[in-house]
Amino acid sequence: MSGSVQDNGQAASALGAIESAALRSDRFRLEREADWQRLEAIVRKMEKGRLRKVSDEDLLALPGLYRTAASGLSVARETSLDAATVAYLETLVQRAWFVVYGPRTSLAGWLRSFFAGGWSAAVRAIGADVAACFAILVAAVAAGWLLVANDPEWYFALVGREMAGPRVPGATPEMLRATLFDNADQSGLSVFAAQLFSNNAQVSILAFALGFAFGIPSVLLLVQNLALLGAMLWLYSGAELTLDFGGWIAVHGTTEIFAILLSAAAGLHIGRTLAFPGPRPLLSAAAAAGQRAAVVMVGVVLMLVIAALLEGFARQLVDTTLGRFSIGGFMLVVWCAYFFAFPGTRRWCEERAGEGGMR
Repeated sequence: MSGSVQDNGQAASALGAIESAALRSDRFRLEREADWQRLEAIVRKMEKGRLRKVSDEDLLALPGLYRTAASGLSVARETSLDAATVAYLETLVQRAWFVVYGPRTSLAGWLRSFFAGGWSAAVRAIGADVAACFAILVAAVAAGWLLVANDPEWYFALVGREMAGPRVPGATPEMLRATLFDNADQSGLSVFAAQLFSNNAQVSILAFALGFAFGIPSVLLLVQNLALLGAMLWLYSGAELTLDFGGWIAVHGTTEIFAILLSAAAGLHIGRTLAFPGPRPLLSAAAAAGQRAAVVMVGVVLMLVIAALLEGFARQLVDTTLGRFSIGGFMLVVWCAYFFAFPGTRRWCEERAGEGGMR
């Protein structure tokens, strides 16, 4: 008899606990349900692309409503409220997160925006740094030429004996000409292209990544790589192969050197912003500069891929100076038109500037 009474007491206690938990869960939900329903309505409209139907008050309240729902989910989990409430809040918070913090466009939409003007706008936004790096590029080529012309030993300091191979001071014009032509039947061109892409990508990424040191390492990397070009230009000009060497470089260089120039300019842009942030707070100015430079670098990677293919295939398969100049000149026109003359990108830039997107 006593055992039965005890069992009944335990059952009543358990039932009371369940009822208490249910009441607590109902009270918890009733206190916050209006905010959850408002958040859900906003999220539903935005998910369906009906942003115009969302009032200004709801847009302003959206971040706060999201944080309230996230806090409610945390409390619901810790206090072991009913599973239905927890599941509802998990779904709601996940959907709201994508609306508040998630990507605004699909990958296809982002790529369309990037190529339709985003990349060009970013390059235009760092135009002063591009111009400065171009001046440094010309000076570096001239410096490499003059150093080697005054002392040929500088050639090996700039080019390196392993990289130079047969292209050394004192080589005959025939030997130097052989390095420029008659390579159409070379094997392993795809491997060569991959190696070239890897090397150029490392230089470009370093020039960009080291920009935080006020842009100085970016400039030094640009000088180092272009002084090498000046030294080799001196070597081939001495053998009266200036035009042939120019074509050999142009077929891929108009893309590759342009890419390295942009990466150095991106690094310099970050460094210059850190040194001279202007009227904006340093962190805000640095963040904006980093975003612009990052967009430029996405395009730089694409340019390096194209340059590697041109260097690994087109330069080997096209065995005439005129053909090489034609390919290189065409690529230069394409890049300059896209960055500086294409009407679509110009309108896009003007619109973005009006919206404050390029500030």
